[in-house]
Amino acid sequence: MPSDPVYKLVTANALASGDVVYLTSCDEWSPEIVEAEFIDDAQHAEFRLSVAQRQTRLVVGPYLADVTVTANGPIPVTRREALRATGPSIAVGPAPATALAAE
Repeated sequence: MPSDPVYKLVTANALASGDVVYLTSCDEWSPEIVEAEFIDDAQHAEFRLSVAQRQTRLVVGPYLADVTVTANGPIPVTRREALRATGPSIAVGPAPATALAAE
């Protein structure tokens, strides 16, 4: 059974919110991995990364990540990217109201 091909995509964090974002083929940033540009050419991937690195007013820390594209959609290759794609691994919002006794 052939494995799904591995593509590159450009990911970063949005400067204003810190959210994970993905570079689309239209040079926009999307929080949805399904809207990312999936790149199968190493030279083009490096070029797209250089485009992202110049967008310092929009994003921080752009880099290339590996993803497979299946019939069910894109699947990040690494655990780190899987966590980034699915959202925070900790609860977001105010901390629970628990009091610690001072000793």
